[in-house]
Amino acid sequence: MRQRRLRAAELFAHGATQAEVARTLGASRQAALIWYRRWQAGGAQALHGAGRAGRRPRLSAAQLDQVEQALLAGARTHGYDTDLWTLARVAQVIQQVTGISYHPGHVWRLLRRLDWTPQRPARRATERNDEQIARWIAEDWP
Repeated sequence: MRQRRLRAAELFAHGATQAEVARTLGASRQAALIWYRRWQAGGAQALHGAGRAGRRPRLSAAQLDQVEQALLAGARTHGYDTDLWTLARVAQVIQQVTGISYHPGHVWRLLRRLDWTPQRPARRATERNDEQIARWIAEDWP
């Protein structure tokens, strides 16, 4: 978007009208008007933009690293019965480690920042006996 605004500044400098800039760059006339006014007030520098868009992350990079180390230690380390990480469990660990609370529904965004992917555990019966299954396949099945 910044490149498009800077291209608009070049076009304005060469005498293009707001309508021409809007048509050339595929923008609305209102956007071209805003760009033109900013360009008149501060030149091309005024069209660079405000910087980062959106809300700043609540967890710093160091805190995010602490959370990842806690998650890598495993769920059992944090007192859970299984090593299965759920969003609610991760939210509790984030609260314990950093003091910042997250809704479980938003925890997946943090996990994506850590390059973690959603996975489901293999569903197997606890009574499953692999030796008997192998014997059945070798002897009974044929």
